[in-house]
Amino acid sequence: MSNTKTIHVPHLGGIDAAYQMPQAYDPAKPSLILINAFTTTSELYRKQFDDPNLASKVNLIAIELLGHGQTRTRSEQWNYWDTAEMNLQVMEALGIERAFALGTSQGGWVTVQMALLRPDKIIGIIPLGTSMDSESERTRKLHCWDGPTIVSGFAKQWTTSTPTPEFEPDNVYCDALINVGFNECDDDVRKYWVDSIKSTYRGNEGRRRIRMAAINLAERGGLHLRLSDINCPVLWLHGTKDAVYSLANATEEIELFSQSSDASLVPIEGGAHFLNSTHPVEVNKAIGEFVTRISR
Repeated sequence: MSNTKTIHVPHLGGIDAAYQMPQAYDPAKPSLILINAFTTTSELYRKQFDDPNLASKVNLIAIELLGHGQTRTRSEQWNYWDTAEMNLQVMEALGIERAFALGTSQGGWVTVQMALLRPDKIIGIIPLGTSMDSESERTRKLHCWDGPTIVSGFAKQWTTSTPTPEFEPDNVYCDALINVGFNECDDDVRKYWVDSIKSTYRGNEGRRRIRMAAINLAERGGLHLRLSDINCPVLWLHGTKDAVYSLANATEEIELFSQSSDASLVPIEGGAHFLNSTHPVEVNKAIGEFVTRISR
């Protein structure tokens, strides 16, 4: 059950940033910021929240991106750099001086942006099932999805000047996201995420938020030329059955973290795009080992 709270930060004229921190903050433990995938919520990390061994090692704080979950902002125009800045301001507001950052899919490149913006604040990053390129021809040649075509189609579908008080994302969209995220899942998991997506993006305001989230995903820029500016450790976890971004792409891109003090790619056999949900045992073990080793 979600226990989301909000905290106000000043970026973009004011943001009510939604987050989950299931346990009381313990300054004696390292902290890990969790950043969710496209049109999911902080509940994507439920299997991390519910792991007592992981919770004993690290403070878990899941922050919902701009356009996602219960996060709200006055501005309807924003991008992933704005989310990275928002996350850093949430850390400051919560009294967290330094932290690790983990992100699934779009959350993966936000971890990099956070480390670029404030290298003094980010101890290490853990991208999951992501890509550091734009949604490019290069990535498609490496068997990644055709993001611009797929996501732009939804963005255009959600674009209208007519008020849409009855709007909610349809089953076609919900099933498409769930299918690429999980590959296969139980009926109760599918129902949970269908209900979550529809309730999160209901009405005219919800349509505007999901539309801008889609525009950001379809038109995002690449980070390749910036990756050599990352100095902190990088642990990239990637499922071998990721339906969105290929392991071949991750294998090329981990090499671009050329100035990182410790950069490695760890394939997770059979893992899907929402890797932390489909393979939590492997992911949680890798997180715990990485955070413990780097924090020494």
